[in-house]
Amino acid sequence: MAEEEVALRLEAVDAELQGVQAQIAVLCDRQARLLEEQAELRQLIDCCRASEEDDIQIIEQDWSGNFEWDNEASNLLLNVFGISTFRRNQREIVNALMSNKNVVVVMAAGGGKSLCYQLPALLRPGIALVVSPLLSLIQDQVMGLAALGVSAAMLTSTTSKEEEKEIYRVLEKGDGNLRILYVTPEKIAKSKRFMSKLEKCNRAGRLSLVAIDEAHCCSQWGHDFRPDYKNLGILKKQFPKVPMIALTATATGRVQRDLQEMLQILPCERFTSSVNRPNLFYEVFRFVRRDDRHLLFFSFSILISFVQVRDKKQVAADVIEDIALFIKETYPSNESGIVYCFSRKECEQVADALRKRQISAAHYHADMDSGLRTNVHRRWSSNQLQVIVGTVAFGMGINKPDVRFVIHHTLSKSLETYYQESGRAGRDGLPSRCVLYFRPADVPRQSCMVFSENTGLQNLYAMARYCQSKQRCRRAAFFQYFAEQVQECNGMCDTCAFENDVVEKDVTEYGKSLVQSVMDVAESDKKTTLLQLVDLWRSQLRQAGDKEMSKDDAEQIILQLILDGTLREDFQHTAYATNAYVKAGSAARLILQGKRKVILEQCEKRGPVKTTLDDCAMQSGMARMLDKLRQTLAAADGGLFPYAVLSSEHIKRLSSQVPTSITELDEIIGKTKSSKYGEQIITALNEYTTKNTDDPDTKEASSSKRVATTGGQARQTKRSRNA
Repeated sequence: MAEEEVALRLEAVDAELQGVQAQIAVLCDRQARLLEEQAELRQLIDCCRASEEDDIQIIEQDWSGNFEWDNEASNLLLNVFGISTFRRNQREIVNALMSNKNVVVVMAAGGGKSLCYQLPALLRPGIALVVSPLLSLIQDQVMGLAALGVSAAMLTSTTSKEEEKEIYRVLEKGDGNLRILYVTPEKIAKSKRFMSKLEKCNRAGRLSLVAIDEAHCCSQWGHDFRPDYKNLGILKKQFPKVPMIALTATATGRVQRDLQEMLQILPCERFTSSVNRPNLFYEVFRFVRRDDRHLLFFSFSILISFVQVRDKKQVAADVIEDIALFIKETYPSNESGIVYCFSRKECEQVADALRKRQISAAHYHADMDSGLRTNVHRRWSSNQLQVIVGTVAFGMGINKPDVRFVIHHTLSKSLETYYQESGRAGRDGLPSRCVLYFRPADVPRQSCMVFSENTGLQNLYAMARYCQSKQRCRRAAFFQYFAEQVQECNGMCDTCAFENDVVEKDVTEYGKSLVQSVMDVAESDKKTTLLQLVDLWRSQLRQAGDKEMSKDDAEQIILQLILDGTLREDFQHTAYATNAYVKAGSAARLILQGKRKVILEQCEKRGPVKTTLDDCAMQSGMARMLDKLRQTLAAADGGLFPYAVLSSEHIKRLSSQVPTSITELDEIIGKTKSSKYGEQIITALNEYTTKNTDDPDTKEASSSKRVATTGGQARQTKRSRNA
């Protein structure tokens, strides 16, 4: 009798324990969701505080007013830099820096950050110090400034002993006309000799300003933290009276405050621009089953769905085929682009595969000899290569403005990283495309790299949700991440450009089956990766007589379970790598008990295009002629990059206005460039208009000139009569 009572009591305890475990699972699930919401709300508060502080600063000082250097600044802007008007916030930033204020600038790629310190460097007496993390960017800017007649130099690992000696002499003695000196953060941290020369320059009153480019690298919360940036606070400590400007394309409120503390520039003036890049079209290409493969061609874009096949090599080949087709069909005039890959090996493989498909491409990664890397970068910047295939080591701060497309061969580790990398496209403000190729199996490759970082998995899963979504605006994801008010997309992403019929499919039963499979594996003391789980589960379904489940569908469901917290990734190290295994998550019991559903978004039908995206600037015959001319002029002028001779905006204005004299040309490209290339440009335009009288640009320009001439004559006649 006693034994029966104990057995009954044990049964009751077991039942109660199951109830408690269910409650724990519910609480763990709730905790995970609250933590995610907490992070989003903290980010929003950071942004609100930053905005409030910015508003206070604007009330205290109106930096858009009149200042004594306005005329000189306008003259340099047009006649040296060849720019007719300031972009948003540029004038205010220049005025604050000229007023000896420390400044933090958050400005989207293509917003004109470089001008914010280059123009004050010419307005202020002395030498401006610019700290930049990438050799390729430094080389770009020094060469570009040389083309404008601005004396600039760099101290890097590639600087010869003779050049270095001359730069040190100029810093110490003040000889020569050096205006801008570029260095890497390593030079600040590790060269006592350089810091000694810089101190002498400052004591003589010849250090005009300090600019910290890619300033988000200062913060461990930034997407690309670099240890050497931690030491840059010494610059403000040693040169407290020299104004400092810190610039970045992206920084949350938390990162902004962090970098201000690191650089010791509290308080400071802050200027924040919107993250919105209205000229960029965002697309995600996904894997689908073989029988679902389709190519959709539209006037503004090619949407290519992935093909899901069994053999990994076949998958890789199909991806390359799709990328090659996209480039050939969309950019037949060899417009420049970037393809980002996950690994250095993939960079080499993808570049080789593109070359075999008659696309001019080369790889770029950190394992290459520095000379080879520089050569590839120069060839691409000079338009001798159409595509550069690189890892994330390539691109931060890249100076080429006419990149028409950025393709991600795999997903980025966070939305911020993706925003930065895709932002290399369209820095000249002209329409460009950002294409991301996505497969759920890419997630574990990245998670093995980021799981130990601050919020690494959280950021990666946010990126995966971005890719999984079939109805949320791509831009809205960026606005939410950076805690910015949502703006209209205007059909500039794949979810907003089409009339999509998206349905939510309940796959809960499949979810239960998957969770049970994972638990069975754990009970047998084994481990399974995502891809191994796909094969195991599909095999179990076939044995149970269920219909054939494609790999693509299986991967989608597993990833959704991971994002929901029903499954989780568990990381273990081996002697050669870190592996990601799939285990039951905090909410696994809920789905087995029928207390949670698993929903997948599926696009049943893609309707008509709701918007159009104009093609790039090089469509007209005159524009193509000017593009070839700038390449010729650049090659003849010491191997400059073509955009250093004429920007895409210059070509656009020259094609619409067609100047016939040097005076007219001065108003478009500025006197510096006009004095160097003016005669060749005017001659080329005259020859083109003479030979191509039916060209739309020629007719439009002629019509505009007639209207302008008639209007001028009428005004002259009226003035004569009044006289």
